[in-house]
Amino acid sequence: MARPVVHIAGAGLAGLAAAVKLAGRGSVFDIVIYDAARQAGGRCRSYFDSSLGMVIDNGNHLLLSGNLAARRYLDAIGASDALSAPARAEFSFLDLETNERWRVRPNDGPLPWWIFFRNRRAPHTNWRDYLTLARLLVPGADRPIKQAMPCQGGLYERLWRPFLLAALNTEPSEGSTRLAGAVVRETLAKGGRACRPMFAARGLSAAFVEPALLYLKMRGADIRLDHRLRAVSFSAGRASGLDFGDATATLGPADHLILAVPPQIAQDLLPGTGAPQTSRAIVNAHFKIAPPADFPAILGVVNGLTEWIFSFPDRISVTISGADRLLEAPREKLAADIWSEIQRATGLGAALPPWQIIKEKRATFAATPEENARRPGAKTAYNNLALAGDWTATGLPATIEGAIRSGNCAAELIINRA
Repeated sequence: MARPVVHIAGAGLAGLAAAVKLAGRGSVFDIVIYDAARQAGGRCRSYFDSSLGMVIDNGNHLLLSGNLAARRYLDAIGASDALSAPARAEFSFLDLETNERWRVRPNDGPLPWWIFFRNRRAPHTNWRDYLTLARLLVPGADRPIKQAMPCQGGLYERLWRPFLLAALNTEPSEGSTRLAGAVVRETLAKGGRACRPMFAARGLSAAFVEPALLYLKMRGADIRLDHRLRAVSFSAGRASGLDFGDATATLGPADHLILAVPPQIAQDLLPGTGAPQTSRAIVNAHFKIAPPADFPAILGVVNGLTEWIFSFPDRISVTISGADRLLEAPREKLAADIWSEIQRATGLGAALPPWQIIKEKRATFAATPEENARRPGAKTAYNNLALAGDWTATGLPATIEGAIRSGNCAAELIINRA
């Protein structure tokens, strides 16, 4: 007797997570994964950049140790050692306006005694300032963060804004209290054990994509890249067929479909689907030069164009969130301006090294209360079709953790129906 086939459109992290979850059920399903691109991974991938002559990530992604779905996914595909992390939670910062440097060092447990020690908190702050973050944890209607806590002052500029901007990719004052509160509850509020910074030292594809593809192939999954889904046909309340232009696929009575595609494509394929309508950009810069030996793995930058500096053995990378204002900026000027700030941060005196600027116009949905309310759940009106993607209603901003959770949710919906 033929097994049910689960067709997954989209081989980004949401689609891969759904496939891994389904494959973990043993020989219950046949799995077919499609992607319009010629490589899997979506926005979480590495590629060889010819201008630098090295493999770089499409964007810098930082996880925290409290991102449990992402860690379980890595465990499942045998890549639990692919992320580097310090033994203790520690975040280094530089204020380019005052040249002050400091480290924020939360203690391991959930009782935040670290806020009482000057050498563990941001400079020019007192322990009472930190209590304002608790307002994000109070249940209630979703609203802009500026209505829940002050979005000004030394602590906000030196810690809360960088932290929340990185998580939301939206100016925190306009951001969703529900999404910000979820991030805080799962990381910082649990103590340092849940907010150790973790990043893929060997690249995103080596951590999240290549091991997943190997895991799936070993379990019989059929992975079809360069297959753009152009239309879905429906019959009797079910998805019944897939049209790829030069190929088609028919869904049998026990087969399922997961749409793990960007929101604009999901709305084209499934009219009437709700989705966020506004996006935010991210700009990443990569410089082919080794960082100083004692430079931290990640450095937060305040009062500069640069926001986060990541150091790798062979390059220095920068991330700028909420970067819509930079989309029209000349790439050469951006590279020069960012390099000038890197020089101040690292002490490197070298001239501008080989560089690459990556502007991602629609990196994430805008994490505002209005856009959060537009996110659909995994369940659809069709009893064999589920949605996945970091833009769906995961309860989190558009992050790696959210994408993986969405894939898990879609897979569990299908498992329960089957």
